[in-house]
Amino acid sequence: MKKVLFATTALVATAGVAAADVTFGGYGRFGIMYNDNDSTGGDSDTDVTSRFRLQIDATAESDAGVVFGARARIQQNNTDNGNDPAGTGINGVRFFARSGGFEVGVGNIFGALESMPGQYPIDMGLTGLGYDYTAFDGNGDAYSSGGSGAAGSNGLEVLYSAGDLAVHVSASDTNDRVAGYVAYTWSGWTFAVGGQDSDDAGDTEWTATAGGSFGIADVTLAYADNGTNGDRVILAGRFDVGAATDVEVYVGDQDGADTGYGVDFNHDLGGGTSLRGGVVKQFDGDTVADMGVRFNF
Repeated sequence: MKKVLFATTALVATAGVAAADVTFGGYGRFGIMYNDNDSTGGDSDTDVTSRFRLQIDATAESDAGVVFGARARIQQNNTDNGNDPAGTGINGVRFFARSGGFEVGVGNIFGALESMPGQYPIDMGLTGLGYDYTAFDGNGDAYSSGGSGAAGSNGLEVLYSAGDLAVHVSASDTNDRVAGYVAYTWSGWTFAVGGQDSDDAGDTEWTATAGGSFGIADVTLAYADNGTNGDRVILAGRFDVGAATDVEVYVGDQDGADTGYGVDFNHDLGGGTSLRGGVVKQFDGDTVADMGVRFNF
């Protein structure tokens, strides 16, 4: 990420700011994506896929050592509809105050279940290929890159970490959600359990994950009770096949759906660039695949 430090006279003269900076970073990706569309009975299609994301992180530190900050993103996918204001431009902002291992966030919050260790054990292909390997399946609050997220519905979260312990609680007016997780790392393995209270019967009720290194692979086992959306169990792994290449695999079981599975590769080209691709059998029966290039900046 590229950092631009603003230490001008105007900043220093504003309420005794001890330190302030703005960091820009993000990524671009482009390639092709295939979908056989078996679930809808339609014809298969192969299309160009692309995304550009610019992330802006701004912080200022008080004389007492409290860090105040905000995060915003500018993002556009090639599939965004120009008539949809959530499709492009600046998203809802997340504001926070942090001191030591304690942080309070408001607005477009991260969300406890979305941030819980083990929910995103891998990053399949170039685009995520549907993210069926995410146990809680998005049934909770999450940071939105293209919209306001919980910024318009009183999103609030509290995070705390101390050594190997991490705790995260979040809440919003969206379905009156209150969610949280506790995670602990021991001997290289991270165990986490989370729960949620919500007015939506399809939201996640509780979830648990365990992940760490097992021989040559990093493995994660995750389970979620997603209410009326059904239980989901995921087993995922990542292992190196060369100095610059790794392979990721997963298999998943979803109530009332076909078994899902997938495999991908990620080849590091150096300088923040990589060649990526994968193929997945989704829970709805569709086979999707992608391949392309990603560059981080």
